[in-house]
Amino acid sequence: MGNAQAEDEVALFERDMKEFWIQFKISYGTEQNNQTAALRDLCKETLEALSEKWSKKLKEEDLMIDKIHEYNNEILQQSKYITEKEEQLTEIKSKLNQEQEQQKNLTDSIQELKEELMKKMEIKSSKNKAAKEKVEQVSKIKTLFKEHLALEMRRIPDEQLQFIFRHIDHKDPDKPYVCTLSINEQGDYEVTSCTPPLDCIAELQLKLRETNNFSAFVANIRKAFTALSYKQSA
Repeated sequence: MGNAQAEDEVALFERDMKEFWIQFKISYGTEQNNQTAALRDLCKETLEALSEKWSKKLKEEDLMIDKIHEYNNEILQQSKYITEKEEQLTEIKSKLNQEQEQQKNLTDSIQELKEELMKKMEIKSSKNKAAKEKVEQVSKIKTLFKEHLALEMRRIPDEQLQFIFRHIDHKDPDKPYVCTLSINEQGDYEVTSCTPPLDCIAELQLKLRETNNFSAFVANIRKAFTALSYKQSA
């Protein structure tokens, strides 16, 4: 009987131990599960916070990249604008230099024309003076020729001087022999007409230009007309 009671007590102890162990496991497992859930929730929250933080940072970086691109575009536009303005400035400077060169050339041309005109005026004045002196010379001997050589001199249009010789033809003393003389643009004597024509007129004109001896020229013309008259009468 004593053994049976001991066995019952052992069996009761074993049962109590089993129940304690079961309760311990249940209690430990529940606590562990709760810790795991809490840890999982903490990780989740942490990950969400980090995700939100990095998402915001990425958005900020995207905005910064857009700003950088915008600034780069603005810089490119400014560079293009500056380049265009520099090209325009270079073109303006080139045109200005060309205009200055043209102005200088024009000024030089005007100065050259002035100098040329002054030279021509001096030459013309000199020629006019020479022509006036020659006309005066002719006028002075006009009376002498008329009285002694039966020579009449007339001034006709275009600044020409006409010599009318008479007493050449002994058959017709009043028959006129005419030689017309002028001064050309070079200031030289030039025979413009001779009636009747003389074969030696060119030679006499050249000699007059070389010697400027007007009296000898008139005398030689009279001699040539006289010789022509005798020849025609023979």
